Amino acid sequence: MILDCLGKRCPLPIIELAKALSDKPVGFEVTLLSDDPASAPDLIAWARMTTNSVETIDSKTFKITKLAN
Repeated sequence: MILDCLGKRCPLPIIELAKALSDKPVGFEVTLLSDDPASAPDLIAWARMTTNSVETIDSKTFKITKLAN
């Protein structure tokens, strides 16, 4: 699944990501597109708090894997 949050500012990318993952099974992957400079540190903190995984592909592309319900 690709979640396009280009042009959206904090906290919208994280909110939309959380909504997108809420009903998905463990192991589900989302590619998040976001050009908000706060996205990388926000995603790292969010992943730590929710025990999910985030991988930075490039400055605007992130791969998130749902690891917990």
